[in-house]
Amino acid sequence: MPPEKELSTQQVYHGSAVNLRLDTVEKPSGKKATREVVEHSDCVAVIVLDDQDNVLLERQFRYPVGKSLLEIPAGGIDPGEEPVDCVRRELQEEIGYLPKKIERLGGFYSIPGYGTEYLHCYLATDLVPSRLMAEDTEGIELVRVPPNQIPQLIASGEISDAKSIAALLTFLFVIRR
Repeated sequence: MPPEKELSTQQVYHGSAVNLRLDTVEKPSGKKATREVVEHSDCVAVIVLDDQDNVLLERQFRYPVGKSLLEIPAGGIDPGEEPVDCVRRELQEEIGYLPKKIERLGGFYSIPGYGTEYLHCYLATDLVPSRLMAEDTEGIELVRVPPNQIPQLIASGEISDAKSIAALLTFLFVIRR
């Protein structure tokens, strides 16, 4: 199927985390449609294993959903920053460790129906204590979970965000097998 052709674009909102634009497109049939697009920088999502083979998760409050979620470490890639360097920075800021070994697991679009964010997934191991100070890491609780408990945490809804589920299942059922 041929792609939609952009006819016009209008920037509606420009923020520090996201931008919103309205695009008018022409569909393959010739009909016009409006697309609302949330622009967000690419991110990393990281499966972190400690020396006991536990997965390190973070519990943190997420204002948009009004509750604390159990997630894998993740964060936005700064302009000009390589994804693997972002992995190192994010883990030092969020969990206080620097990984000596980083392996790419793949990646995915988080919300392709209306957003541009692409998540680069990695596995981080061989951790050494190393803390970088960051603005927005207050209230992050580190939770160590044996890998065999991950499927139940997903099934029960304890792990309920898409990036964590996608990356953890990729790790457990594709990479680890």
